Amino acid sequence: MDNRAWTSYSDWRGGTAKGTRSVSGARPGVVIAAPAGTTDYTDPHTGTTSTWEYATWTSPVHKLAVPATEAIASWNADTPAGTWLQVELTGTYSDGTNTPWYVMGRWAAGDQDIKRTSLDDQSDGKSSIWTDTFSIDDAASGLRLVSYRLRLTLYRTPGSRITPVVWRLGAMGSDVPDRFTVPASTPGLAQELAVPRLSQEIHAGQYPEYDNGGEAWCSPTSSQMIIEYWGRRPTAEQLSWVDPAYADPQVCHAARFTYDYQYGGCGNWPFNAAYASTYPDLQGVVTRLGSLTDLETLIAAGIPAITSQSFLKTELTGAGYGTSGHLMTVIGFTADGDVIANDPASPSDQAVRRVYKRREWENIWLRTKRYNASGNVVSGTGGVCYLYFPAQPSARQRKALAAVGIR
Repeated sequence: MDNRAWTSYSDWRGGTAKGTRSVSGARPGVVIAAPAGTTDYTDPHTGTTSTWEYATWTSPVHKLAVPATEAIASWNADTPAGTWLQVELTGTYSDGTNTPWYVMGRWAAGDQDIKRTSLDDQSDGKSSIWTDTFSIDDAASGLRLVSYRLRLTLYRTPGSRITPVVWRLGAMGSDVPDRFTVPASTPGLAQELAVPRLSQEIHAGQYPEYDNGGEAWCSPTSSQMIIEYWGRRPTAEQLSWVDPAYADPQVCHAARFTYDYQYGGCGNWPFNAAYASTYPDLQGVVTRLGSLTDLETLIAAGIPAITSQSFLKTELTGAGYGTSGHLMTVIGFTADGDVIANDPASPSDQAVRRVYKRREWENIWLRTKRYNASGNVVSGTGGVCYLYFPAQPSARQRKALAAVGIR
């Protein structure tokens, strides 16, 4: 895994700016200075065409330490009303040819200006975009992505002085071997973090326009648990749109503001990380980890993780369900090394805390191949997780994040 992010003032100064400028301070970023031009955008989800001023920032070429079969971009930004942004990726293959510029997401913190969206059906015959992930079409061919650039386009209402600000932009490239099982790790930590417990299931049937709650809301529910662990929460005003009869209205809020209108759900990984960063002084990043030892390193520094996994009902003792894709929050480890998880697929908030067998949990999270209920071979997530942490981490937190490749 190789995770490169542009976050510092010197990082932003090192890119190619067309109408943007770098800003310094406690949280350096990039903003619109003098727009490079105007463009019309027709929102595919509303049919509305609007004119926008825009400016761009393009990263230097990043050579991947690990030539990759997959890449996932993520970003942290503030987009006031009347603004939004687009993230694109282009790269060079191991055969010397180049990818096109792929759109990795069109995003706004709100939903009043555009409907945030991924873009499927992007391909050049060698690679494709699957919602939020760049993927080599035939990894067995040996073709890999060896380097990439990211391009950020910032948009605003013409004639206005408002601007998005982007504090973090990066991508995780990885080349995870095909494997149905993974090596067992040795337990090394007994610790549990006090992460709030929230159930997705108590929201079943709520807000069909945001995928109907219940089992569809594992990602925003997990995101909200970690956001509240760090002491952040929506204001009463922000929650005023939620039906007052609904418990835990902040989960409804998270679902609305992570919803991907193309995907038709709340499980877009970068959109969840970007949502976390809309809270004061939080960062969010999508990455991969290589073992439960990596998770132990983070937990020891007080950093919980949101992990993605898929499994049959028989593969995870005590879960009581099977899933083709599910997010839960790892909050600690028992003295025996078993995983303590806040699993939002629980019937109540009180029932969210679960203990899962280390060996079972490790395998369902880290494998890249598995058998589904029909006996067919399908993919696994290979250690994907979201990490949310302070914009100014402590020395101990910085050391732990660096140990798992996040800077």
